[in-house]
Amino acid sequence: MQQVQQDMIVVLDLGSEGNTTVARDIRDLGVYSEIHSHDISAEQLGALPNVKGIILNGGQNRIVDGAAIDASDAVYASGLPLLAVDHKARRIAGLEALAAWPADASERTEALRAFVGDTCGARPNWSMENFIADQVELLRRQIGDKKVLLALSGGVDSSVVAALLIRAVGDQLTCVHVNHGLLRKGEPEEVVRVFGEGLGARLVYVDAIDRFLGKLEGVADPEEKRKVIGAEFIRVFEEEARKLEGIDFLGQGTIYPDIIESGTKTAQAVKAHHNVGGLPDDLHFELVEPLKMLFKDEVRACGRALGLPEGMVERQPFPGPGLGVRCLGPITRERLECVRESDAILREEFERAGLAGKVWQYFTAVPDFKSVGVRDNARCLEYPVIIRAVNTVDAMTATIERLDYTLLERIVHRITNEVPNVNRVVYDLTPKPTGTIEWE
Repeated sequence: MQQVQQDMIVVLDLGSEGNTTVARDIRDLGVYSEIHSHDISAEQLGALPNVKGIILNGGQNRIVDGAAIDASDAVYASGLPLLAVDHKARRIAGLEALAAWPADASERTEALRAFVGDTCGARPNWSMENFIADQVELLRRQIGDKKVLLALSGGVDSSVVAALLIRAVGDQLTCVHVNHGLLRKGEPEEVVRVFGEGLGARLVYVDAIDRFLGKLEGVADPEEKRKVIGAEFIRVFEEEARKLEGIDFLGQGTIYPDIIESGTKTAQAVKAHHNVGGLPDDLHFELVEPLKMLFKDEVRACGRALGLPEGMVERQPFPGPGLGVRCLGPITRERLECVRESDAILREEFERAGLAGKVWQYFTAVPDFKSVGVRDNARCLEYPVIIRAVNTVDAMTATIERLDYTLLERIVHRITNEVPNVNRVVYDLTPKPTGTIEWE
């Protein structure tokens, strides 16, 4: 059996806001890195492949549940090289310490290089090809000769998971595409065409529009929406699994920003992602999440290395709850159509303007209130449409795309004239932070 080859440096989550930066800086050195909880157990640490060293990043003076944060006994007993940065670590042999990361980027890189390469002896063998080889092997170990069901939305994340699972376990995979009525215009048809006909995946299409919209009727809180959608997804998959027989695993396109934003043991949640915060307690599957330690740009690189079409790899990010978190407040079919139709116009105009591959994410949202306008020389009360267009690398921060006013005017004209019940369009200029990319 092929053994996992990539060396790994573990960054412990001790409450520092810079954990993701440190992990990505290590990957930039060509060494794989993962972030794990400060209270990792000996069993959990031992299950991680090829760990060469551990970084205790921050945590000094951090209090959680009345106790100061520190690394677990397992970390100190591991015998692995340890680097403590801005952290009052226990004094043990072999531990290095930095009062803080150097402010200068080149000095910071050298400090990391010295610990990762010289002290830990970690090899610079982090690459997408090696990552894929590792994940294929790990998937085969986890799944064995059993069957796996994949929640296939058609987005980048679930598409890459599908490609990994096809390579790892082939016809042991069944993809399920659920049309919950919250998809973009033409999306269900595209998913069936690309995956069922193009890639030859075993694909089950489920029309559950009325079912989901019924469950969501009157639900206004975005966190509750995510939980309702996540729980109902699982119920649909359980039903499909019973039809197929022998399904023990559920595949998901969870990526690392989903986990961070859903909250950790040391950080408050920004928002629950339906595939993280929305899963029911009585889940009957073991989860398969091969991308959960990757950032969005790394997921795209993984898709390219797997040979997925560029159009699929560069596909617009789309939230798991779909248009449900872009139809702000309680979902109605009327406002849902406003979102769907205005989003289709926005995407069409961005394509014509040559922005489709240049702007990271763009979409529309419709709030649960109306504004006064004038239509056919008479007063009207109709919905506003919010346009959002942002650029980012890893989805942790985002900047606003400065759109040409001529383009904006054309989009406004089309939306207000072609989308029923809409009389106003606004452009959101808020970066992340303070805003998140999605409105809910």
